[in-house]
Amino acid sequence: MAAVVSSDARVSGDADDTAAGDSAGTAANAQSAAAGADDVPVSEAEKTRQEEPVQSNQIPGWPQGPVISAETAILLDADTGSVLYAKNIHQKMYPASTTKMLTCLIAAERLQMDDTVTFSYSAVHDVPADGSNVGMDEGETITVEQCLYGIMVGSANECASAIAEKVAGSVDAFTDLMNEKAKELGCTDSHFANANGLFREDHYTSAHDLALIGKAFFENKNLLKIGNTPRYHFEKTATQPDDFWVENHNLLINGQISCAGIIGGKTGYTDQSGRTLVTGCERNGMRLVCVVMKEDDPKQFEDTVTLFDYGYSNFTQVSPADEDTSFSLAGAKFLTEGNDILGSSVPAISIADGSLVDLPSGASFKDLSSDIGSDNVITYSFGSGQNSTVVGKAALLIAAKTTDDGSDSTKPNEAAQSGSTDTSSAHRLRSLFYTVGSRGTIYIRVVPVLIAICGAGLLVLLIYLLIKLIRSYNYSFVHRDRRRRSRLYRRRGHTDYYENHRYDRNYDDAYDSNYDFDDSSWDH
Repeated sequence: MAAVVSSDARVSGDADDTAAGDSAGTAANAQSAAAGADDVPVSEAEKTRQEEPVQSNQIPGWPQGPVISAETAILLDADTGSVLYAKNIHQKMYPASTTKMLTCLIAAERLQMDDTVTFSYSAVHDVPADGSNVGMDEGETITVEQCLYGIMVGSANECASAIAEKVAGSVDAFTDLMNEKAKELGCTDSHFANANGLFREDHYTSAHDLALIGKAFFENKNLLKIGNTPRYHFEKTATQPDDFWVENHNLLINGQISCAGIIGGKTGYTDQSGRTLVTGCERNGMRLVCVVMKEDDPKQFEDTVTLFDYGYSNFTQVSPADEDTSFSLAGAKFLTEGNDILGSSVPAISIADGSLVDLPSGASFKDLSSDIGSDNVITYSFGSGQNSTVVGKAALLIAAKTTDDGSDSTKPNEAAQSGSTDTSSAHRLRSLFYTVGSRGTIYIRVVPVLIAICGAGLLVLLIYLLIKLIRSYNYSFVHRDRRRRSRLYRRRGHTDYYENHRYDRNYDDAYDSNYDFDDSSWDH
């Protein structure tokens, strides 16, 4: 076994720190924190980092954030996804052992806590002997849960490699899963090349991406417990022959620096990364994730406390369902769903309950702007133009209603329709114009219906014009025929009269002069 300090304790460091050096550093951290920041000399590098701009402070009306010595930092509301404090949050940085939060997240999602992990030669010997470890030897076997405690409490590199091999067969295959998971979480600045965070040029991330990973980490109940453990006891078993304790060197977790509401976190250090720290905190139901990167000891802890205090003092969570009246349809009986003809109680359009947005101190909900996306998600922003920031999102629901079984019927039951056995042409045609909700409510597809109505109207108009054209043609033909017959009748009438009265000599000359005409002028 390695790194055994006493019969009942082992000391571990972070990434490629030596065990003894990290132990001494922890004691110095506690003394420095107790002495106060004013007694700690500020290096030129730290002064330079303090002068770096804080991008969130450039938003008009946004609470001005504190000056900190981290090169990059972020304060993220885990409930809303809002960035409350932003300092170079997309800058490429080296994460060191904070990488292990992603390693543990993947393991917790793919393995059972009581599964076993056997340490291979490569898991034990492919990491620096003087790096952080809990002293596992080749061939020893512990549970997945114990391995995760070794990673999060003891920052054990060999445990990270062993768990990676357990999940994917090799560390290289596991890093593929890490990059896939990071992308799934929304990370855009990261590439992971190992499971423990040891320095490599192609192993990097950003404060923004680490915050997203931390958010997902703290949503896992098992990891929430493991990641907030100050001290863990490894008991002797048939496959692991030693009984020892592992101490957590995170001063916010072991109590050496006080901060209300801490729910867990992970430290990290390499020469290239400096001190990094990811921490979760929850107060009054509001959960925040803080990431600080490239700091000097013990500033990473002090700045984290400062940022948490800033967040909880300057921001309040409110519900758009209660505050946003722009989507209220109270009294509009036509746009409701119920059991009567026009509906009675539940609005057809509503904002999902449980959605939250962050209001800066001194601002009201009316100061926010909103935009509805094609996915019916409302995005709320504070500020305008390039100096604006998203403060939360909410789903716009159709006919939010609780069904008999207690589930929420918030939109047409298209999933049920897609599984229908009715595949007739008539059914497919009907589905173009309406869908049926889970309670039998019919939801009209307005655009296809309007197109169909306009098309039908045009068809009727064309038929009408065609009939009118045909009638007009027929009328012209009949009228001409009638005129022709009329002239023929007149000619025949005059001829008969002349023939019948020719014997009357008194009228003979008068008739000849008045009624005689040239037959050639008539149509034949």
